[in-house]
Amino acid sequence: MFPSSLRAYALNAPASIFNRLTQIPTLRSPHRLLRPSLLNFRPKSSTAVQQSLVNQTQVSVTLATHLFSNKFPNSNVVFSPLSIHVVLSLVAAGAKGQTLDQILAFLKSNSVDELNNLSSHLMSMILTDGSPMGGLCLCCANGVWVEKTLSLKHSFKQVVDNVYKATCDHVDFQNKAADVVKEVNSWAEKQTNGLIEKILHADAVNKNTWLIFANAIYFKGEWDQKFDSSETKESDFHLLDGSKVQVPFMTSTEKQFVAEYDDFKVLALSYLQGQDTREFTMYIFLPHAKDGLRSLIEKISSSSDFFDSHVPQQKVKTGKFLIPKFKISSGFKACDVLKELGLLLPFSDEHGLTEMVDLSVGQRGYALDIHHKSFMEVNEDGTEAAAVTTFRVGCARMVKPNVDFVADHPFLFVIREDVTGAVLFMGQVVDPSVD
Repeated sequence: MFPSSLRAYALNAPASIFNRLTQIPTLRSPHRLLRPSLLNFRPKSSTAVQQSLVNQTQVSVTLATHLFSNKFPNSNVVFSPLSIHVVLSLVAAGAKGQTLDQILAFLKSNSVDELNNLSSHLMSMILTDGSPMGGLCLCCANGVWVEKTLSLKHSFKQVVDNVYKATCDHVDFQNKAADVVKEVNSWAEKQTNGLIEKILHADAVNKNTWLIFANAIYFKGEWDQKFDSSETKESDFHLLDGSKVQVPFMTSTEKQFVAEYDDFKVLALSYLQGQDTREFTMYIFLPHAKDGLRSLIEKISSSSDFFDSHVPQQKVKTGKFLIPKFKISSGFKACDVLKELGLLLPFSDEHGLTEMVDLSVGQRGYALDIHHKSFMEVNEDGTEAAAVTTFRVGCARMVKPNVDFVADHPFLFVIREDVTGAVLFMGQVVDPSVD
């Protein structure tokens, strides 16, 4: 089925306050063109945007490496680095001084204008619905909830309205915090087609909260080549601790886009495109060794262009071909992950986030929490995913004939848009039997 992601942030004041991506020329993805010379091509007409997307991918890998290796080494994980990037970019638009400098450095960006330019392109070109053109269903929404006694600063409101296309509601945090939580959660559930029912807990908002921003991404795509559900069979999946579980595996006799390297293989599963010029693909990175997940993560993090340089170039006839069905739901406090990676000031510098709302003299704002929650389901038809974020202020060798691709042990996956290289979702599957 398909993926979804949500991210939200809320800004709290101290208790004393309230006791068109310039159109990129169409480029067929390398694994469809069978043209290795085009592998690292990026349209020269949008150099700045393309560099920003390269930087976004590097930030995505940094986040993924920390999540997979340090935070959840033995768990299924899915998250949307693009959703996190959108939220941090909006935070940057309301930051100043050293706090702004630290956010820019973390996002590998030179300025707020550069981030706004990238976000504008993401919202207008990459994160738009392709279903009217026979492609996948993709929706991205932003929402802002601000304390009713306050107003957004004009410059910040311009960014909220024109770049992020966010809906903005004034609410009563001081007297009706519980109602605001319900409203934000209802918004998240609607934007992710019911995949994410709750992004904020009841105690996540109180009378000192004065701003919440949420980003939601919903993704539903059918495979270009669907799997026959009647061929799906139970088989063993090997876990990291050496034990095994029985899970349903999909299979196919069709040729597949597979690349083989010294210690891992890559499978590219394309989504139905229709007349959409964008090209979305799920890549599965499968280590040869059943316990090779950690070393594969290290390899990915050691190269700035790992994904571009490991795109399968040709369809090959497979021997044994098995992909497990899986369903993953992940939630974590992204603020903790960001702080562990060195992004500290947005969560501690009360003078750094004062460019969002008009505050009284002596009042200061600071980010309190960033929450991220994602869902993904992969089956014979395709992928369904969602994510929500809230912020409370080597060279492949020739592939041998009949190559096997048996994903019967822990692996990584990435969903990206191939024309631009934008990474929408990343995750790891260590036990497909666990929802």
